[in-house]
Amino acid sequence: MVYEFRQDDPKKCTSAKLRRFHLATKLWNLNRIPPLSIVLNPASSTTLSIDDRASVERHGIVALDCSWNLSADALHRRIPGENRRLPTLLAGNPTNYGTREMLSTAEALAAALHITGFPLQSEEILSIFKWGRTFFSLNRSPLKSYSESPRDKITEREQEYFGS
Repeated sequence: MVYEFRQDDPKKCTSAKLRRFHLATKLWNLNRIPPLSIVLNPASSTTLSIDDRASVERHGIVALDCSWNLSADALHRRIPGENRRLPTLLAGNPTNYGTREMLSTAEALAAALHITGFPLQSEEILSIFKWGRTFFSLNRSPLKSYSESPRDKITEREQEYFGS
């Protein structure tokens, strides 16, 4: 599922493309976020891990689609659901290529699926983008490590791959 703050260029909006390919459902209101779903929120203090697999399976994942330039106000409000930040990864999209943590909505959903034990669905999400394989190439080792680590070990894994 995706909630769009409608701050980005619609032509570059990865969540809109996911919806066009029937790979995501749009939520029209923040209050429609299922209360037990995992919400990908980079402002969260809790990191996503394999420990969240059961919640993802039962209640789904919600990505918050907003512009990185305008994200502070959007992401620091009270957002329903179980808010989680992704562990550090590199963007593979052309806009933020190689930048830490500045993932597109599609990359965030794909990463979350991979980390929580759904690698085939993760690959399907990014298969519709020319640069989708690039994301996996840049993050192959960290994604594998994160997907095998409980929440209390994720910070150690981030240090191993990305330092401070």
